[in-house]
Amino acid sequence: MTAPALVMVTTGSSDPSVGRLAHELREGLRTLRPEIPAYCAFLQHNPPSLTQVFEQIAASGAQDVALVPMQVTHATQGSAPLEEITKRAQARFPNLRFALGRPLGPELNLLTILDQRLRSALSQARCLELDGLVLSAPCAGDVRGSALLARRARQWSTHHHLPCLTAVADDSGPSVAQAIMGLRTQGRRHIAVGSFFLAADEDYQAQSDLAYRFGAVAVSEPIGAAREVMDLVLARYAFAAMDLLDFDIAEEVPQEDDAPQLHVISA
Repeated sequence: MTAPALVMVTTGSSDPSVGRLAHELREGLRTLRPEIPAYCAFLQHNPPSLTQVFEQIAASGAQDVALVPMQVTHATQGSAPLEEITKRAQARFPNLRFALGRPLGPELNLLTILDQRLRSALSQARCLELDGLVLSAPCAGDVRGSALLARRARQWSTHHHLPCLTAVADDSGPSVAQAIMGLRTQGRRHIAVGSFFLAADEDYQAQSDLAYRFGAVAVSEPIGAAREVMDLVLARYAFAAMDLLDFDIAEEVPQEDDAPQLHVISA
């Protein structure tokens, strides 16, 4: 039985770093799990599109497709655009079956990578003193994702024994500038920003520039193609792929001699 195709779905960006990251993750997954056909697709800006990837998968003879949204601030299913795209794809590719997995979400192990990235930024900046942290993310996410992001900020704060505020790059919450000013009202002067972004897209660049303009001592690089991200993608894929399995229990057929019969459960 061929493993379902894994498709990482990214919004896409005009910044080339987004495309590079997606392809790095795809190649990393193919190295880790060569038996899983891994693809990346973009909703806008970058090729290939989801339709182009579905055409490749259909041409390969595969039957099952598990989609993994590459969102680090959303934690539950229910992406209306993706659900609509999947519905249209089912009609266009009747021989394919689709399962939409959960987004990556603000998982705890990503906080470990964030910490490593910030330590590197502090080292490069030769910063020896720190009294405040900002957790900067692309957006507040869905309800569950927003709650988890706030929890990660509290955990990060507790770990370093420093106050930590969250900031987002869109209008769904405070900007990194507002978060830095909030910490300054508490008397904090040496503030670093941890970037809860996968890639250095336009939103990341805007938040980074804004943070330095408002006096941040260091801003971390994005999370990038870390092994922890690949493991998380595989976990989301495995859970979604379960929805594509068929468990057919053969009906028991009476035998003339009434002898008990063994019936196989096939997947």
